[in-house]
Amino acid sequence: MKNLFRVFFICSVLASHITVTVNAAPSSPPNVVLFVADDLGWKDLGCQGSNYYQTPNIDYLAESGVRFTDAYAACAVCSPTRASILTGKYPARILLTQWLPAGRWNPVKNRMKEGRFIRSLPLEELTLAEVLREHGYTTLHVGKWHLGGPPFSLPEQHGFDVNVAGSEHGAPGSYFYPFKGKWTVPTTDSKVLKQTLPDGKEGDYLTERLTEEAVKLIRNSKDRPFFLYFPFYAVHTPLQGKADKIRRYEAVPKNDQQGKAAYAAMVESVDDGVGRIMKLLTELSLKENTLVIFTSDNGGFAGATSNAPLRANKGSHYEGGIRVPLIISGPGVSNPGSVNPTPVITNDLYPTILEMATLLERPHQHVDGVSLAPLLKGDESIKRDSLFWHYPHYNKHPHSAPVSIVRRGPWKLIEFLESSQTELYHLTDDLSEANNLTESQPHLARELLTELHAWKERVGADSMLPNPNFMEGQALK
Repeated sequence: MKNLFRVFFICSVLASHITVTVNAAPSSPPNVVLFVADDLGWKDLGCQGSNYYQTPNIDYLAESGVRFTDAYAACAVCSPTRASILTGKYPARILLTQWLPAGRWNPVKNRMKEGRFIRSLPLEELTLAEVLREHGYTTLHVGKWHLGGPPFSLPEQHGFDVNVAGSEHGAPGSYFYPFKGKWTVPTTDSKVLKQTLPDGKEGDYLTERLTEEAVKLIRNSKDRPFFLYFPFYAVHTPLQGKADKIRRYEAVPKNDQQGKAAYAAMVESVDDGVGRIMKLLTELSLKENTLVIFTSDNGGFAGATSNAPLRANKGSHYEGGIRVPLIISGPGVSNPGSVNPTPVITNDLYPTILEMATLLERPHQHVDGVSLAPLLKGDESIKRDSLFWHYPHYNKHPHSAPVSIVRRGPWKLIEFLESSQTELYHLTDDLSEANNLTESQPHLARELLTELHAWKERVGADSMLPNPNFMEGQALK
């Protein structure tokens, strides 16, 4: 049954696409479509190795572009990663290191005081959207924002001509019309009412509605270059999929299921949305001149999906929380269908888009990003030695802890900020991070720790301090 299930999807997609060809350089400024799924795990796509989740449209995108196996989100939770995409900077540099508005630090039960962080994207940052708009692009935002709220920090204040459904909220009220729900503010009992879209009809499903809005915007913008930033709310909780899709995943034998059927249905709806946008680009003769990027803001949610062989989940800075899918396709990509193992991060998308669009880069803005254009055009390497993370915070996701991290080549060092203890892993040999090599590689561990501390000093990463009100017996598990 499982094989028949996959054949049905693959055949339906191939029928709607043209043959993969090498993408030529654009004759005019390329359009840019940037898809960001929310909480989609590294292995939650067919092209990433899943036999359960049905993602033929995204798989086809991988066949027409470059798929990065060692791509990372800049943080294990959402808002910092989104800030890194739009600014080209590490979250630590702009002090936006925690999901917004946060509030789960406990003044008695947490050993350390959290690092300081801001609760909206600074207006002083020159976002990717602002730069593209300067160059004549129509800039379109559809979906999740989660980088601040009214009146000063919505997409409209950060370079987007149009904003559909972007607000301060990190999850929708509901995925079904009327898209309403409540949220309890952390550490308080106050309730916040939210409504993701103001209109619709009975039976409307949010992922489909957002795709419809994106389709309308592309049609209205087709005669000039456009930038569509499409951060789906899916597959973030609440886990609400369409009933017919859920039933099909429930029918898959238990041993072949990778996650919950409702989550699988939501993944499929994201794939449907990607497929519909790609079909529209083909219909409008825009596909060959549109750079398309697909990624996720962090790893898969614990309990919703299995991130194996990666360790842990969203909220944790083991690989399961930060390693994400990344696919880039479009004009200038010289080797469609290729797979690249270079470690890359969401900070890199800003300069990559500028270079692939043949626009002047802004190195003083995207100071922590490296353009991936050389890799997309067939070169073997980019000039960078290490990637870094800094999360001086607490959250309630399993396996989470305040940490700083450096990855250099295959080596990954984790510094636990409460205890100053370290863990060292060789990811090529130990993708699941099962064997801590700190004691067997003490010189390398110290070298990487020195590099990590120098980076934190360089970017102004805020430190954690002892919490004078901590009560030992109340420590959180």
